[in-house]
Amino acid sequence: MLYQQITKNKRKTVILLAIFVIILAIIGAVSGKIFYNSPIEGIMWSIFASVVYLLIGLANPASMIMRMNHAIEIKEQDDPELWHVVEDMAMVAQVPMPRVFIIEDDSPNAFATGKNPQNSCIAVTMGLRKMLTREELEGVIGHEISHIKNYDILVSTVAIVLVAVISFIGNLTCNVFLYFGNIFSDKDDDRNANWGWLIYLFMRIFSSLLVFSATLVQFALSRNREYLADAGSVELTRNPKGLISALTKISTSAPMTVADKSSASLYFENPFHKHGLTHLFDTHPTTKKTH
Repeated sequence: MLYQQITKNKRKTVILLAIFVIILAIIGAVSGKIFYNSPIEGIMWSIFASVVYLLIGLANPASMIMRMNHAIEIKEQDDPELWHVVEDMAMVAQVPMPRVFIIEDDSPNAFATGKNPQNSCIAVTMGLRKMLTREELEGVIGHEISHIKNYDILVSTVAIVLVAVISFIGNLTCNVFLYFGNIFSDKDDDRNANWGWLIYLFMRIFSSLLVFSATLVQFALSRNREYLADAGSVELTRNPKGLISALTKISTSAPMTVADKSSASLYFENPFHKHGLTHLFDTHPTTKKTH
């Protein structure tokens, strides 16, 4: 049953990434039609922009993301228990020991990042260290190590970059249209000016909807990978109770204060949204669903 769920979730990941590509193609096609009268040319430019962004984003994503989240790297003597738990889980998973970071925040949370197991990092908050027992800590670290082993850290980084590209192309298209529209429009023709503003407003709304859709896909992708990481944690620790207990404690905690918003999908628990319709932006399945 577990392996069937893993297979199902891997299939969902492929589908969600395909949706990302479709959204990127749509916004590229619209931009190409407006500026070149060629949707294909717009799609090619959007692909080019994506490749450039990916090359930049994947050059050294771990260090950049750690700085964005105010994480401080530690050594074994700084927190022997945390260090040994990470070391043990990495050994069981047969992946290289990741670099370990601490975030000065009272809300319990953690995340892993990097482009591959050889260049990975794990960060935990001070709140997590204070709140969890060793058994619960092993469940959370096992979860993050599973992200590293399954290359979820790469998938998450790619998703963040794709959302950034879609947002960039959308904003660029709207701003360039507005700029050239003002230059070439007939100032004495109020009718043409009004049509220009209506088209710009439509483009801005359309672009925002695409960015919003891409963000929803990003968080759905994150939730999907969380199921796999939960299964991986249980496999590594042989103790589902530790992870379940940790999830129960963390799910009722207060939001974080120092987390970077663009990194929210990386966290064990969504560091910002807790109530109402914000479940659409959850990065982790609810405790009930996880059980």
